[in-house]
Amino acid sequence: MTTRHHTSSQNISDELADAWEDLERARQEKRERDRERKLANGGAQQQTVPPPPIQPPPPPPGTQPAGSAGPQPGSGPQPGSGPQPGSGPQPGAAVSGLGEWNAALDVDAPPPRAWLLGVTFCRTFLSSLLGTGGVGKTALRILQALALATGRNLTDEFIFQRCRVLIVSLEDDANELRRRIRAACLHHKIPLSELDGWLFLAAPGAKGGKLLEMVRGRVAVGKLGANLETAIVAHKIDLVMLDPFVKTHSIEENLNSAIDDVAQILTDLATKHNIAVDAPHHVRKGQMEAGDADAGRGASALNNAARLVYTCLQMTEEEARAFDISQENRRDYIRVDSGKVNIAKSSRNAQWFHLVNVPLDNATTLYPAGDQVQTVESWEPPNAWSGTSSVVLNAILTEIDQGLTDSNGQPTGRRYSNAPAAKDRQAWPVVQKHYPQKSEGECRTIIHAWLGTGLLYPEDYDDPVDRKTRKGLKVNDAKRPS
Repeated sequence: MTTRHHTSSQNISDELADAWEDLERARQEKRERDRERKLANGGAQQQTVPPPPIQPPPPPPGTQPAGSAGPQPGSGPQPGSGPQPGSGPQPGAAVSGLGEWNAALDVDAPPPRAWLLGVTFCRTFLSSLLGTGGVGKTALRILQALALATGRNLTDEFIFQRCRVLIVSLEDDANELRRRIRAACLHHKIPLSELDGWLFLAAPGAKGGKLLEMVRGRVAVGKLGANLETAIVAHKIDLVMLDPFVKTHSIEENLNSAIDDVAQILTDLATKHNIAVDAPHHVRKGQMEAGDADAGRGASALNNAARLVYTCLQMTEEEARAFDISQENRRDYIRVDSGKVNIAKSSRNAQWFHLVNVPLDNATTLYPAGDQVQTVESWEPPNAWSGTSSVVLNAILTEIDQGLTDSNGQPTGRRYSNAPAAKDRQAWPVVQKHYPQKSEGECRTIIHAWLGTGLLYPEDYDDPVDRKTRKGLKVNDAKRPS
């Protein structure tokens, strides 16, 4: 059965091949006659391009064309026979609206990411700073903008290049934005001449429009995007700050699809003009933790679209004790933590800033005191380990390991503890006894560090005074500092 089918298919293929040869032969004879006729008439005045030869019809399924021996070994694509290094993706190679390209052509290294300030702002990427209202987000962003516009190290972040910055205040009016800029310039001694052509300000209010807005119950593109593009091109902007994000649109902020469209407009703007775009954002109600990138108010689409998200929080009561800051003043210190940094390694250490009030030179007869406006300055928490030595640290550890003593220096059988309720058995005063210049917070930091590494560890013992089992601190001698 199989043999008959193969013979029949081969006969059909032979017949088709013979028919093709007859057609091609007749075509060639016609061309010869036409050429002889033109020569007889004194030559053709215009040469004509001969039509392409007739292609042979495809063979029936399961057969090979007549005269073909089929695929030969090694006749297919060979390894390494593709595009050669250096060819690069070819413009217009995409066959769809996706703009796809052949990965084999992409052999040249892509350009490095175009960072502007530390790992906070980067060209073609959207960034955001999350924090509660009044925590200091705007003051911090203004100082970072001034750092880029002047090329000065104002925030202890590396400046890759001096940049032209556009700050668009969508919450404060023009005069309030001017006050904030002036406060920062006065405190950091920045002459306005340094900002000429580098820092641009806008507080457009309602006339600036929205990126997306509701018109007669439908989502429509507003005029804010076009206004931004005009300013970006005219002033050759490198970084655009839109403060706050919630004011860039007037659509339902809990609707992910809608917020994703707003974020897409911003990321497209960043990519089209090769700029960085930043949009600080308010947080939802409730407790917020440092580095919680999901704390942003409304839909999560902004967090998903932004590649550089940081959180901004006030100093906690515990941190204030550790840094020897009064509870009254702790709100003047803010910490910035990386919540989501998808294009660089996240930092595990917080960056700290101190909020300061700056008196402005705007006194009038009616307001003789003028204004006091907030700005920020970099702040470094005290280093609990500065000025220590292994000799003194080991003496502290030995005293903790021996436990409490009486007025004659004799052991009482009671042990030190790190528990807040331990009262006279707390271990941190032992550190302060040897380092009287250190605060309680710094001494507690040292004890906490030793507990974290296992150099100090709690162990059950029978307290001879209270006549009950308690936990007391012991020293792991194998982990002592050397």
